Parts: sequence; structure tokens; C-alpha cells
Amino acid sequence: MSDSHNARRHSKRADGPALSRRISARDMFGVVVAMCIATMTHPGAGGPFQSSRERPALDRPTLSDAQRLFYNARYEAAAALALDLRASDTQDLPNDELRSSALLFQLKALLEGRPDNERALKNCATCPQLIAEFLADIRHGQALARTTLRSTPGDEAALFYLGKLDLNYVWLQLGPLRRRTGWEEYWEARRSLDAVLAHNPQHVRARVARAWIDYIVDTKMPWGTRWLLGGGNRKHALTEMREAAQMESDFFSHSEAEFALWNMEVRERDMAHATAVARRLSRDFPDNRELAAFLDARVMSSGR
Repeated sequence: MSDSHNARRHSKRADGPALSRRISARDMFGVVVAMCIATMTHPGAGGPFQSSRERPALDRPTLSDAQRLFYNARYEAAAALALDLRASDTQDLPNDELRSSALLFQLKALLEGRPDNERALKNCATCPQLIAEFLADIRHGQALARTTLRSTPGDEAALFYLGKLDLNYVWLQLGPLRRRTGWEEYWEARRSLDAVLAHNPQHVRARVARAWIDYIVDTKMPWGTRWLLGGGNRKHALTEMREAAQMESDFFSHSEAEFALWNMEVRERDMAHATAVARRLSRDFPDNRELAAFLDARVMSSGR
């Protein structure tokens, strides 16, 4: 995380394309595969934050309702509601980011883990439409954020959402689609998140996303590649994630931090802490199947 008190101007790095030629597709794939788990794993809550059960029901659905569906792993319903909301409201950056994430998780479920990814994509009847909708949302959000940044280079919301949308794009290409592209988006995302944190170190979602980049680059990349990707620091990333989960923030930002912490604790094989986080998350997102499966497995393991 940057400790500077001046936000850096959002600009393209001149040496990005040259560096991309020095890094193998395999290395780049490894970076993004795990990195974007962080930026798009969105479930959980707990601690002193207001529980969903304490909130009054709303007469008309809002983006918060779509977020709740997403955190409960109901990705198709979350994407559908986000789209419906555009009929009565403006398509904006939060809507683009949430819907693209929901579409991405649908594609992950359809394509990842298949022995023949190309055949799986060819035989997937729903994938072309999902990909088209995903790319439309990404391009709309990127254009909106970049337009805002041309007039207001330090706009915090535009910087964050541009970084988040860029990471969603890279993950689709190098994850489910296994395409060798997304280098410029990777660097734009990194610069955008750094600019947010230089101005506002308390931005929880930016801290979460940036901590994941540091963690994955350090744990998955060989030394030379780590340097070319801007470096990483596993221990620092874990500390940052734990701190982000303890920071006061809005309900869903806190949820994202908790879910990212759970994922990272599992990677660290710290199952005691991972279980504690998962239990907190499950209270606010009881329909999340991944949480339920993890907790069931822990119960079975402890009973042996």
C-alpha cells in the first residue's frame, strides 16, 4: 500500500507493452487466476456492523438487493436484477461492476475445471450471450470511468471502479476463456488502485484488491516475474487483509473484506481463523453454498 498523501495522476505506463513481451503467457495466467479471486469474491459480514436481518425491507428493489443475491452466490439472479434496475435508473459504475462480476461467476461455473476448455466453450449454449453481456458492461464502465478521469484525474470512485472492471476483464480472458490478453488492463488496474490508496488509505475495497495483487505476485510468481509485475509481499498482504476486515465501512465493503480474508486464510492453511471468518459470513449470507460446504467439511473433519 502507498503511504503517500498525494494521489498519483492516472496515466498509461509507457513500458507496459515491452514488458508484456518478456513475460510468458503461463506466468501472466497464474497472476490473474488467483489475483482476481480476491477482487471478485464478495460475501460476508459480522462484528459491529449492521446485520441484514436488522434492516427494514424495501418496497422497491435496489442495487443492495442485487448485491445480497451476489453474496449469497445467486449470480444469475444478481445479474438479472442489476439489469432490471437499469430500466428505472441510470446504468452507472457500481451497476456495471456488480453485474460484470455476477456474469463472470456464471462463466466460471460453466467453463472452469474442464479438461478441454476450448470444447467446453464451443459446447456451451449460454456462454456466447453471457460473454457478450459481460464485455458490454465492462466497456461501458471503462468508458464512463475514463471519461470522468479525463476531467477529474483524481476522482476516487472512477479510479476504483476502473481498476475493478479491468481486473474483471483480465480474469475472464485468462481464467475461463484462457486467452493470452489483458496486460494493459492489469497495469491500469494496479495504477488505479494505488492512486486511490495514495489519496485515501482507508478505502476498504481498494485495500482488499491491492492486497490480493501483492499476495498472488509473491506466492505464485518466480522472482524475475515478480519484479516485472511490480513486486509483491505475502506477509504484508495478509496483514493488510486482516486490517481491512477490521476497518469500519459500509455493510457490503466489509462483507467483501471478510470474504477475501476467508479465502486468504484458507490459502495460508490457517483453518481455525478461516472457520471463524466463515461462521461470521454465514450469519449474514446463509444461502451461500460455498460457505455452507466449507463449514460442513470442517465439522466432519473435527469429528474424526
